[in-house]
Amino acid sequence: MTDFADNVESIVSGPPSDLQRLIDSDVDGLLDTPDKVAKVTSSDRLKRAFMEVIEFRRAQGRIPSSTTREIAERKLGSRLDGILADEEKIAALKELDEFGLLDLADAPSTIEDLLDGDDLDLLGDESGLLDLSGLPDRRSADTADSIAKRTKAEGFEAFEPLFKAKHAELADGTYRLMPFPGVHTIEQGNFFVLNGVMLFIAEVGDSTYKVVGGKQEKKERLRVIFENGTESSMYRQSLSIRLHEQDGQVLARTGHDLGEVGDADEESGHIYVLRSLSEDPQIAGIKDLHKIGFSTTSVEKRISNASKQPTFLMAPVAVVEDYRTYNLRPSALEHLLHRVFAEVRFDVTQIDQKGRDYDPLEWFIVPRKVINQAINMIMSGEIVGYLYDPDTQSLVERT
Repeated sequence: MTDFADNVESIVSGPPSDLQRLIDSDVDGLLDTPDKVAKVTSSDRLKRAFMEVIEFRRAQGRIPSSTTREIAERKLGSRLDGILADEEKIAALKELDEFGLLDLADAPSTIEDLLDGDDLDLLGDESGLLDLSGLPDRRSADTADSIAKRTKAEGFEAFEPLFKAKHAELADGTYRLMPFPGVHTIEQGNFFVLNGVMLFIAEVGDSTYKVVGGKQEKKERLRVIFENGTESSMYRQSLSIRLHEQDGQVLARTGHDLGEVGDADEESGHIYVLRSLSEDPQIAGIKDLHKIGFSTTSVEKRISNASKQPTFLMAPVAVVEDYRTYNLRPSALEHLLHRVFAEVRFDVTQIDQKGRDYDPLEWFIVPRKVINQAINMIMSGEIVGYLYDPDTQSLVERT
């Protein structure tokens, strides 16, 4: 070190030719120019930050949580969340992602897909937090998004003649439209009308069972062909709900219900729905006042003397619905309907022709459409899970 200092002093005062001698005597590298530090780019910082997440995954066998109380882990978890929210960052780091941390699952396109992917039954909702039965029904026609979920029907040329034939049979009276009877009628080969569009059940898939909310539910995928050339793979129950909510219809052969009535089936009576023609202001002013009853004879014969019978409020009536029943007691069906609408039974006392008080028990303040829905749901067995909500004037699921 002394030799180098002596050389420096002599060279500074000596000729420039001695500079090389100075350099040669610098055995300690004091005159070496330090390497220029490379500038750290934002890309380098991003990769370095992601590698810390990778190291955590390698060491712990899991991804870091952004909600933990461990500050160091929470920092890494938040960092990963930020990366996953930015497609450009994902693309830049993809080559470093040895554990697939940046692979994003496809978002479910339908509610059914969301529920199918709920392997841990997180949406079972036994607590009732997701129960919307207390809210008013919200009905809407098909939106653009809903229609977009349908796809072009493969081989539609084979189905198109079926729709043309059904339209012709509706025109000549061979078939008729009737209110949707219930989920039990959604079978392969049947036609329905939803929002003015005819649809055909081309296939019913195999049944699968899933436990939801502590109870086992049956699910079946359908292949539904629409006359506009599209198709859908909705669930049977989903189609039933839409047909119920949007006043869907079914095509049935004229003179029969959808399930063909055979020679061995015996007509056992009628369930009827009546509207009072009373001029009494206290009765005439009540909206949606209906009588639900049964008869083993024709309804016309049953109501022929309505104006003289307190059960008919001592006034003429109009028939708004007449259901024929087969192989069952119509009184049993009537009793079920009275139980469903018990909360809205019309409380009134009538005086018969002999001056005696009479309390009619078959009048209810309920919309005709809901009565029809209840009858169909009783026949299909769906009614056991529903009750009538007077506030929303609709049938809602039991909680």
